[in-house]
Amino acid sequence: MIQGSMVALVTPMTAANELDWSGLEKLVEWHIERGTHAIVAVGTSGESATLDVGEHLQVITRVVEQVNGRVPVIAGTGANSTSEAIELTRSAKAAGADACLSVTPYYNRPTQEGLYLHHKAIAEAVALPQLLYNVPARTGVDMLPATVQRLSRVDNIIGMKEATGDLKRAAWLIENCGDDFLVLSGDDITAVELMILGGKGNISVTANVAPAEVARMCELAIGGEADAARAINKKLMPVHNAMFLESNPIPVKWAVAQLGLIDSGIRLPLTPLAPQYHQQVRAALEGAGLL
Repeated sequence: MIQGSMVALVTPMTAANELDWSGLEKLVEWHIERGTHAIVAVGTSGESATLDVGEHLQVITRVVEQVNGRVPVIAGTGANSTSEAIELTRSAKAAGADACLSVTPYYNRPTQEGLYLHHKAIAEAVALPQLLYNVPARTGVDMLPATVQRLSRVDNIIGMKEATGDLKRAAWLIENCGDDFLVLSGDDITAVELMILGGKGNISVTANVAPAEVARMCELAIGGEADAARAINKKLMPVHNAMFLESNPIPVKWAVAQLGLIDSGIRLPLTPLAPQYHQQVRAALEGAGLL
């Protein structure tokens, strides 16, 4: 059931940077109505780094309750402490999440053996399907394909979000990690090509502003309709690029606010989108027919 367009959901905040529960409810409903296949709560785009633990778990619980089983909910539960990641994962399971997304431990730069043992320990401690998350540009550590292959044999580890944009690496993972191991894109620009290679979906930033379009694109790519999927991707390419003019989720939160779906809140050390990028993001949205 976990495949297709999986929105890396932003976490709505008021202008005073308090969590906006009514905004979250509105956003979840909008995604389900627009055909989003799964929701990732409190990942990178959800400002996991700026929420305290209580808020983190509250967002997961509220999303699970609002979704009410209509699509899978994947909870961001990664940490650079193995014990903390286990506790977050236990709490996500208790909240009713369908799976967890566990980023490679950041800053402390573990070895490949450390990465293997970290994710294995989470999988053994909590009976919740785990998606690995490799994004070396943000974490400072790269989980190499051979390590992923080892982890693919561990019970409860069902797949990974591969966010390097390296299609040769993605092809190797698809070929060598088994038919039941889900290789998902974490890079909107290359996501269509990864799915055409045999990947099963995209954990998407762009889906925050174009849920119907990204959902259809994923359906086509997974279904082997490459030309049609590429046509949608070409139309969305300026949006993909605009979402990373500054660090994610700065541009996407500004863009979702422009659509009238959330307030303008974003927490330090993240700052609102710089004024010089406003027109470029707006033009990308308008060009794709989103605004």
